[in-house]
Amino acid sequence: MTGFRFEAAAMLPDDWREGSFLGRIQTAEGPSPVLVQGGVVHDMAAVFPTVSELVAHRAFDAGAGRALGDLATLGLSAAPDAPLRLLSPIDLQVVKAAGVTFALSAIERVIEEAARGDADLAAEVRGRLEAKVGTGIRSVVPGSADAAALKEALIADGMWSQYLEVAIGPDAEIFTKTPVLASVGWGAEIGVRSDSTWNNPEPEVAILADAHGHAVGATLGNDVNLRDFEGRSALLLSKAKDNNASCAIGPFVRLFDDRFGMDDVRDAVVELTIDGPEGYKLHGTSSMRQISRDPEDLLAQAMSEHHYPDGFVFLLGTLFAPTQDRDVPNRGFTHKVGDVVTISTPRIGTLVNRVNTAGAAPAWNFGIADLMRNLVDRGLVTATVRKGEAA
Repeated sequence: MTGFRFEAAAMLPDDWREGSFLGRIQTAEGPSPVLVQGGVVHDMAAVFPTVSELVAHRAFDAGAGRALGDLATLGLSAAPDAPLRLLSPIDLQVVKAAGVTFALSAIERVIEEAARGDADLAAEVRGRLEAKVGTGIRSVVPGSADAAALKEALIADGMWSQYLEVAIGPDAEIFTKTPVLASVGWGAEIGVRSDSTWNNPEPEVAILADAHGHAVGATLGNDVNLRDFEGRSALLLSKAKDNNASCAIGPFVRLFDDRFGMDDVRDAVVELTIDGPEGYKLHGTSSMRQISRDPEDLLAQAMSEHHYPDGFVFLLGTLFAPTQDRDVPNRGFTHKVGDVVTISTPRIGTLVNRVNTAGAAPAWNFGIADLMRNLVDRGLVTATVRKGEAA
């Protein structure tokens, strides 16, 4: 992150001029959905004034919009006073997320705890479980008969937990991460509660889906998590997950086409780098090839008995759980104000944010009513009064 300026060549895939990207920018008039095709940014507000409507109508022909200029030279920025400020690429979509979608990692952590860090004992415990299940732990599919057998084996050995229920059981953990319009974009500050002493980023691929649950593209997300709050009680999940500026998404949604699709998501390796203000550095990776539930299955579960008329974004979960000590031995990692968090994968791009406390990060003060008023004022939505209603 060079200051606040967005550099397309550094933040987007190598083939970004051949791809199709959907996003939002703040102009002098207000927020506008944009399409980037052939390297050129097009303001689509006059076609459909929201990203959700563009997706609903598959209005992905940038030529129907107003060309603003080449993305490489347009001067997009995350600075609050920038003439063209890059925003989170979604607007009216609900932001959903899944947890514990990498079952092998969850199971291995339980085995390690049972073995108290002894590698030989861990191998013995793993072998005993596999003998009971009749198959390798790596091959267990959540919700399958083998998964049910593994659950019984874990219960018998006193190693069952609520996290394993969602890791290998039939139902995924799916929750609402943040309110509509509350996510922040590339370059913005991300918020961590000031009363949290153990927290971490969660670098994830996020799928953009329409109202029918059909995936239209992918982006990157940071599902900021407070490990101390959730560790105290699973009932504190909402406080651990949903705070001011606690969800970053961006920089753009790469739309699915003949060059990029769901198989690229399934093959993605997400890299995370944290650069601390004191010189601390942490690097980790999360391979989507190790996810236990296919992205399409997670989208289907989100839609099973619910409706999202404006579509939704779905954060798919992460394999990454930092354990590298920062200040105190055996206390692992936790954020500091000023940390720069970089999340990247070659086929989607790079999301960069700086950490602040949730209280000190810029307040979320532009909600749905504000957006509607802005669109009316710009003549993008017509204000009408139905017969019998007060003007």
